[in-house]
Amino acid sequence: MTIQRAELAARISAESGVSTTDAEAVLAALTPVLCATLAAGEDVRLTGLMTITTAERAERSGRNPRTGEQITIPAGRVVRIAAGATLKGAVK
Repeated sequence: MTIQRAELAARISAESGVSTTDAEAVLAALTPVLCATLAAGEDVRLTGLMTITTAERAERSGRNPRTGEQITIPAGRVVRIAAGATLKGAVK
């Protein structure tokens, strides 16, 4: 089962006692804040929950799956998310 943003906002509202509208506003603000923070090269640490970082990926070779042709995949930045201890424990 996957929950969508509206259901997540409703659950946050029920757990924290804030209105659903306020919870939705916080979730809406989360995306641009995370994007700007990561674009600036900073990490985001939510202790116990997760750490979101960026990393440089080197240029590498690969294959076109349709043709089998050798291609070069350019270098770039990628997002990495690592689960925290609380999140790992909840899943076990």
